[in-house]
Amino acid sequence: MKSITIHGLDETMDKLIRQNAQTQGTSLNKTIKELLRESLGISKKHTRKNRFDKFYGIWSKKEANEFDKIIQEEFETIDDEEWK
Repeated sequence: MKSITIHGLDETMDKLIRQNAQTQGTSLNKTIKELLRESLGISKKHTRKNRFDKFYGIWSKKEANEFDKIIQEEFETIDDEEWK
């Protein structure tokens, strides 16, 4: 199997890769390989069902509750005038 070295990672990228590894409970090497697979569209996880998984849980509980409240008000209220 081939190996490569990546030079000059900026602080933000380094921090996010390390956070991803810690969250997933995997090594940096395994995390980076999976990130590359995902970005190239060859990941085993790259399916229609879970392609948005990385976005789950990025809102705070307060933000999620505010969003739910707005959606509920907007979509659960029937405007009789629009249905005539």
